[in-house]
Amino acid sequence: MKNKCVILGGGISGVGTAQLAIKQGFDVYVSDTSLLENNIKDKFKDWGVFWEENVQESNFFQNADWIMKSPGIPNNSSSVLLAKELGIPILSEIEFASRHTNAKIIGITGSNGKTTTTELTYQMLKNSGLNVGIAGNIGKSFAQQVAENSFEIYVLELSSFQLDDIIDFAPDIAVITNITPDHLDRYNNNFNNYIASKLRITLNQTNDQFLLLNANDSVLMEAISRVSTKAHKHLFGYDLECDSSTSLNNKNITIKYKNVNTMISTSTFPLKGRHNLLNAMVASTIASIFKLNKSNIRESLSNFNGLPHRLEHVLKIQDVNYINDSKATNVNATFYALETLNTKGVWIVGGVDKGNDYEQLLPLVREKIKAIICLGKNNQRLIEVFYKVTDVMVETQSMNEAVKIAHNISKKKETVLLSPACASFDLFKNYEDRGNQFKNAVRSL
Repeated sequence: MKNKCVILGGGISGVGTAQLAIKQGFDVYVSDTSLLENNIKDKFKDWGVFWEENVQESNFFQNADWIMKSPGIPNNSSSVLLAKELGIPILSEIEFASRHTNAKIIGITGSNGKTTTTELTYQMLKNSGLNVGIAGNIGKSFAQQVAENSFEIYVLELSSFQLDDIIDFAPDIAVITNITPDHLDRYNNNFNNYIASKLRITLNQTNDQFLLLNANDSVLMEAISRVSTKAHKHLFGYDLECDSSTSLNNKNITIKYKNVNTMISTSTFPLKGRHNLLNAMVASTIASIFKLNKSNIRESLSNFNGLPHRLEHVLKIQDVNYINDSKATNVNATFYALETLNTKGVWIVGGVDKGNDYEQLLPLVREKIKAIICLGKNNQRLIEVFYKVTDVMVETQSMNEAVKIAHNISKKKETVLLSPACASFDLFKNYEDRGNQFKNAVRSL
């Protein structure tokens, strides 16, 4: 008799898990609280997957051996609460997929920088001829990749939600880029709960595995000191002198590992900002662990142009630069964006507030921002914090209007920066939709 698995959620993680579970011989049932897309239903028919849609509490739990909960589903949903009441094991897609591959796994998490670090690491390994795939919170789901491919290495971007339901998952190399308040609405507005979620990435690591840590992040370093991990710790940051570390000094990355010092120039690295240099340190360190040639690492750094919606230069119009940083969905990401500005700016900000503390942005806003355009359904908190440090504050719920206002009040050699510091779901489908609307509005000026 086949084992029965129930998948909660028919999105990217759910579909990938269904595909891999069918391949592994499970009876597969998918339950979704919304209506499933027709193309997904067609796939399920082809694969022999049973499904239900638009139900708050699944009807499939009888005789279920395990449940995969998609990362977007909160722990207080009706189906999750019922599963816990019935004592059915709940695991993440990351956990399930990792059980069906022998590949080396690089797991990258953090509040900011994980997507860029994941992509840069992937490109670096791929450009050196390694058989490597990329998955997780970027591109295809990990389960789909395992079902369709036989990569020898996987580079995974991992959100806190994906780590919440791991059981035995243990990446060969784990990375925590930083930890700053984010998604607190999902963690009972308790920062410590969110920190604990991020640290789960090293929960099951062994002493022959690596844990890369941002030494300049005091919250992370304090938190990791209270956690028992068997992994080999390797620090990265600015001006480090310790063994087993990666440091940046005078535009040179120096990797110290096993009494070997490897120096790599970042002089031709095209991405701006201290945070992107930290991302480059991580990717270079991982490449070094895989014994990649130093010239290959340097070449990958030089040729990496970044990702859309992350400090993305859109256009220069009448000597005004328009920058799309829609991926800045929390305060820390926006801090990095403001830090990179070397001109006066008009700042477009706002969206769904996830329990944000805007106070840390005040010095940068006072120094660099001449006008603020609040783009969201509820801008009260932004107005309360920033009205005292800028002469101009405008509210709107239209991207086109926000860009037109910014165009009218900006002057030559200034910058218009979209860096929302908030989630996008009040006015947009997602941060990509928000960023694309900004780019289209700029191009229409």
